[in-house]
Amino acid sequence: MPQPSRTFQNNLKWHSRTPEDAFNTLETSGSGLPDAEADRRLADHGPNRLPEPKRDGPVIRFLRQFHNVLIYVLLAAAATTAVLGHWIDTGVILAVVVVNAIIGFLQEGNAESALAAIRKMLAPRATVIRDSQHRTLPGEEVVPGDIVVLEPGDRVPADLRLFSARGLKLQEAVLTGESVAVDKGVAPVPAESVVGDRTCLAFSGTMVAAGQGRGVVVATGPNTELGRISGMLAAVESTVTPLTRQMGIFAKWLTVFILAVGAAILIGGTLTGDHDFASLFMTVIGLSVAAIPEGLPAILTVTLAIGVQTMARRNAIVRRLPAIEALGSVSVICSDKTGTLTKNEMTVAEIVTAENRFALTGTGYAPGGAVLMGGEEIDPKGQTHLVTLARSAILCSEAVLAGEGDDRHVIGDAMEGALLVMAGKIGLDPTGERRACPQTDAIPFDARHRFMATLHHDHEGHAAVYVKGAPERLIAMCVDQQRADDSRVPLDPAHWEAEAERLAGGGHRVLAIAVKRIPAGVQDLTFDEAEDGLTLVGLVGLMDPPRDEAIEAVAECQAAGIRIKMITGDHAGTARAIARRLGLTNTDDVLQGTDIDALDDATLRQRAMTTDVFARTSPEHKLRLVEALQAEGAVTAMTGDGVNDAPALKRADIGIAMGGKGTEAAKEASEIVLADDNFATIAAAVRTGRTVYDNLKKAIVFLLPVNGGESLSLILAIMLGLTLPISPVQILWVNMVSSVVLAMTLAFERAEPGIMRRPPRAPGAPLLSGFVLWRVTLVSALFSLGIFGKFALAQAQGASVEEARTIAVNTLVVMEIFYLFSVRYLHSPSLTLRGLVGTRPILIAIAAVTALQFLFTYAPFMEAFFDTRPLSLLEGLQVLSVGVALLLVLELEKRIVPALIGRGRRPAAKPGVGTRKAPGESRG
Repeated sequence: MPQPSRTFQNNLKWHSRTPEDAFNTLETSGSGLPDAEADRRLADHGPNRLPEPKRDGPVIRFLRQFHNVLIYVLLAAAATTAVLGHWIDTGVILAVVVVNAIIGFLQEGNAESALAAIRKMLAPRATVIRDSQHRTLPGEEVVPGDIVVLEPGDRVPADLRLFSARGLKLQEAVLTGESVAVDKGVAPVPAESVVGDRTCLAFSGTMVAAGQGRGVVVATGPNTELGRISGMLAAVESTVTPLTRQMGIFAKWLTVFILAVGAAILIGGTLTGDHDFASLFMTVIGLSVAAIPEGLPAILTVTLAIGVQTMARRNAIVRRLPAIEALGSVSVICSDKTGTLTKNEMTVAEIVTAENRFALTGTGYAPGGAVLMGGEEIDPKGQTHLVTLARSAILCSEAVLAGEGDDRHVIGDAMEGALLVMAGKIGLDPTGERRACPQTDAIPFDARHRFMATLHHDHEGHAAVYVKGAPERLIAMCVDQQRADDSRVPLDPAHWEAEAERLAGGGHRVLAIAVKRIPAGVQDLTFDEAEDGLTLVGLVGLMDPPRDEAIEAVAECQAAGIRIKMITGDHAGTARAIARRLGLTNTDDVLQGTDIDALDDATLRQRAMTTDVFARTSPEHKLRLVEALQAEGAVTAMTGDGVNDAPALKRADIGIAMGGKGTEAAKEASEIVLADDNFATIAAAVRTGRTVYDNLKKAIVFLLPVNGGESLSLILAIMLGLTLPISPVQILWVNMVSSVVLAMTLAFERAEPGIMRRPPRAPGAPLLSGFVLWRVTLVSALFSLGIFGKFALAQAQGASVEEARTIAVNTLVVMEIFYLFSVRYLHSPSLTLRGLVGTRPILIAIAAVTALQFLFTYAPFMEAFFDTRPLSLLEGLQVLSVGVALLLVLELEKRIVPALIGRGRRPAAKPGVGTRKAPGESRG
């Protein structure tokens, strides 16, 4: 028997073909494959699992941490000092490099394990028919042409073309994002149907929610829909965060500048003949060490780590350190709807009876909630028609609620679970009602007749049929309707059709509920009995509503200038209704998956920026949308919880997965995982990300002038033919002890007022703005003046070179301390009580640096390392006065310069893209 080819699996549109076509093409039948043929196909197609990806080992991952321009320069400096025998210098430089590499190695996440997570979703066991016998096999042994039997609770082992379906419902949210289980049938659908509309197919990895079915395997392993997404994920390239990109550019320019200056000094000094080459070369090495902010990588890591800890307290797990800062620059958040903005738990939001409309509060399966009529809370038990509707919903369902409180969940159909929660809000107990009126017979729901009916007999000799289903179907089956006083009047079809249309237009899934009293002797339920003579009790509108906290978080993000875009696999009407309740900017224009397919890349980029609601989307659509937004310069975050979200999560600048109900594939493809599945946590994460970036910028503005002042002092000494005011090893002491310790305190700074009212920074904005460059230049000059001035003054007063250098080093450290107070507030005065008192980390750091500097100056063993000399009290007071003078000059500069140069800030957010005050944001 010939084997079906892989081309058939990949290219044939099985959903548009009949079951007979599938049997013929795959050379199989309803009695299954012979064992020998199944073995041959397994050898031809391979196991039903996804291929293992190639991964980098720990050695490669560790060596990758050294791939940085600044690290290359430091390694070159370490090698040179080693050749020249300056082992202390060599040891200190190498220690900095190795520690930084270890931190990066430990923090690097296993991004590629998303593929392994998807592999785990393949069913471990499957029930198949072979040689007319039922067999239970490992999922990886299923082959094309196998006949698979599906029962409630099964996970589909491969892609199937269904040929038998009785009340079969599959939960496909993992692939499509649709929160409601999908009714399955056997009839072919149009070839252009999207995944969510291919009702005659059962996809690998989805769950059987209800009913029974049989299907022929049409694709296995990498050829399934799940495998196709896995292939997309492998081909998606991860993006670089804005900070990483900016730091790379900054490192390259700084390196070029350092090497150029060093080369110029080496050539100039050699040509003038004022210095011998060996001493001049060591001076250039010292200059390189002075100019490179060795502590910056460590400060960067620590600042990000503090942000990670802050987010952990808010139930957000950061898997990759740069991700926390990237959130601060996000300008667009693309959010999945189901399970992210909503709870992925259906809720009855509205009930319509013959005379009234009722609204229900509460979300999900939690028991809390009230019934409102006309906006006022009522006692539902006093409404006879409501009690009848609730009892009918309980009895005409098979789902069960399990668990307590907020942990309640549904065993069975999600919509039936929502009906049980509704009945509880009305005051009925599902268990008691079912016990009082047990089921005798039932007609399961089927897509062909579009209703479910159950026959019940109570213990008092009464019998009734309870029916629920599509409104248009039940309206045709009813002859009258129940009024609030329990009386019956002739049916008003126009009323019910209008109400059903209104509910559907509001994004609700609409069910009609009816009842029929029958003689107690009837024990079998037939279609003739169920399809005629019913009394329509009411309509229920169900939806997966947005979380209350998500509505607040959307408002806060929009106030921060961040555009929220909802991308879902659900229907357009439902998506638009949820978007309106969320308060998204543009809810009139909904772009569907078929529309996206028809757009070229250029047009899609334009539509993606202006449209906020996208419906009936596939994984490819989500990926294209993220890429389109990025092409327009948007820094994009993507949230999601399903396998269908994984490729877009990986491609986005920042991927955010739901940790509670999210799939492992989504978690592993993301940079941040929300442990509480709460969209509101994203707003807190954005706040933390912006704070982290601000603090990093302050650390850079602090470190660069220190290094610049040191470098400028050395350059002046060489150009003027003078003695170096600070030796290279003393520079290393300052850079790695006082500078790092003091700069590290800036990582603990609190968020500035109004941080969530300013728009995101532009993705192309340089790390060093014009204002920052001015500040670095000014402070570098002031530091150089202080160092060189005190060194020259000490020598003029008769101090030795060693003593003068000790004074210069202490002057540098004192200026650092006073500059720290200034840099905490770049644009506002520091000479305030709050500014001078400082935070607890700052006071601890100053105490530690002061103690270390006393050790540096007065400890005898330090003299052997750094050639220091003790200072007198008068010399110490003179050094202290330089720091005070520096702070006063910088405070004066803050009042004068910003008005002349500007602060490099972006303009306020445009109206309609988030200009409202963020909830809870103070104006201070």
